[in-house]
Amino acid sequence: MDKMFNVGEIVNTHGIRGEVKVYRISDFKDRFEVGKDLYLVQKNKPVQKVVIRSQRLHKGFILLKFEGYSDLNDVEGLKGAHLQISEEQQTELPKDEYYYHEIIGCAVYTTIEEPVGDVKEILSPGANDVFVVINKEGKEYLIPNIKSVVKSIDVNDKKIVIDPMEGLLD
Repeated sequence: MDKMFNVGEIVNTHGIRGEVKVYRISDFKDRFEVGKDLYLVQKNKPVQKVVIRSQRLHKGFILLKFEGYSDLNDVEGLKGAHLQISEEQQTELPKDEYYYHEIIGCAVYTTIEEPVGDVKEILSPGANDVFVVINKEGKEYLIPNIKSVVKSIDVNDKKIVIDPMEGLLD
């Protein structure tokens, strides 16, 4: 099967009519529209395709009901399962926007070709994302993804070029 990407996690059941409470991991709300396909991924069980029958928001979570799951007994064993999409289901992004999985693993260099390290994680603390970059010695740098610092991102070559502001790499 293609690469799969998490878009949500089933954290609990809701009521007795077969709804599940989902923590949404995706920024794309349309992934959870009625009629959309998702893949149910559970430990030690085969991946299972499910179709969304109904969807509604409830206290910051999405409540989903899947076709063929009509009551609490049908969904009780789904707690902790991940909801995923295939690579083909990913939304085309505008120019100069990237999925996290495309950025993580990229090598970071300064504008004068000095290696900084590799992106290990991306934090989203507020106004802009922050790349967590770790060098070969294990030193960690926090690189803000802002135009004045990040000069280019090439996900095909897995390379990011930065112009570090004073003190950023100390």
